[in-house]
Amino acid sequence: MSAHDSGGEPRGIDYGSYLALEELLELQRPRSTPEHPDELLFIIVHQASELWFKVILHEFDALITRLASGDAPASLQAIKRINGLVGIVTNQLSALDTLPPQRFAQFRGYLGSSSGSQSIQFRAIEAVSGLREPHFLHALAEHGPIPALVQRALERPTLQALFESLLTKHGVTIEQIYTSEKHTTLLLLAEELLEYEQGFARWRFLHVQLVERIIGPGTGGTGGTLGAKYLQKTISQRFFPDLWAIRAKFYGGP
Repeated sequence: MSAHDSGGEPRGIDYGSYLALEELLELQRPRSTPEHPDELLFIIVHQASELWFKVILHEFDALITRLASGDAPASLQAIKRINGLVGIVTNQLSALDTLPPQRFAQFRGYLGSSSGSQSIQFRAIEAVSGLREPHFLHALAEHGPIPALVQRALERPTLQALFESLLTKHGVTIEQIYTSEKHTTLLLLAEELLEYEQGFARWRFLHVQLVERIIGPGTGGTGGTLGAKYLQKTISQRFFPDLWAIRAKFYGGP
């Protein structure tokens, strides 16, 4: 007998086993003693974020391949999906708005030295997106050797470099795609890339506000970080400075 039934589907696979739910639902392990009723929420929001980060990085692989090949329509579809995923991971932060500061203080000590700044996948997303500033590289070095996932992202061309290379393959400039009606797909792609940057910045902003709401604007973060003070510095980071700069040219800018 085949491991598949007459319909060609694997035998013995159901919803729970396909999604490995038994293992997945055992991965939430509150540390507080006695267990604090809000710690499960805190853990799940962060675990869910890491799962979405995994998908985003997976989709970035597809986007990078399509940009490098010069395929504008496929690149447009890829960045649209990423933007949808960024929206999901951003919106779920609102769940932690329901965590009052005094209740977080009751189990915060059980986090030890853990900090969101230690998220390897998030750092990889920043690197893939194009961060190369000294401040970012210094933050990476603070936690020891750069993880392989982040190093791989740093060795890739930035999204802006890939987009500009795609424009070169199509024989146009950034200014031309904004001034000619012949390049609709390229214009839509440029705007979706900016949409990505704005969505990412929105995540950062809401994250800063969340941290300030829970621990206050001047309180240091876990793991020895500067808390909201550090996060505030990241809001102004740009992935596509050339796409922002082109706007000034339509109003007499340099």
